[in-house]
Amino acid sequence: MADPMRIRAALSGEETTVRVLMSHPMEPGTRKDASGALIPAHFIKDVEATHNGKTVLKAVFSGAVSQNPFLSFKFKGGAKGDKIVVKWVDNKSDSRTDEAAIA
Repeated sequence: MADPMRIRAALSGEETTVRVLMSHPMEPGTRKDASGALIPAHFIKDVEATHNGKTVLKAVFSGAVSQNPFLSFKFKGGAKGDKIVVKWVDNKSDSRTDEAAIA
């Protein structure tokens, strides 16, 4: 299973800024190994973030995103201590879910 995501969420005025660092190889499927064989594609395809159970972000990634992707977004309506949950699913049906509280 993938390493935990590093999630930071901070409230500033009315906006909550969420920063997420995901651990994933993000292999596009177009590179070759030392012997010349194609390395199979393995990348995050869907990302969803929720705030207290309500979706605040949905994203679709592709093999064009770099290894260990970083994602930052803002939303309104958060409060200190509220829970942010981030989940990703990759093209091999592996998934990871982690959460953090708004500071």
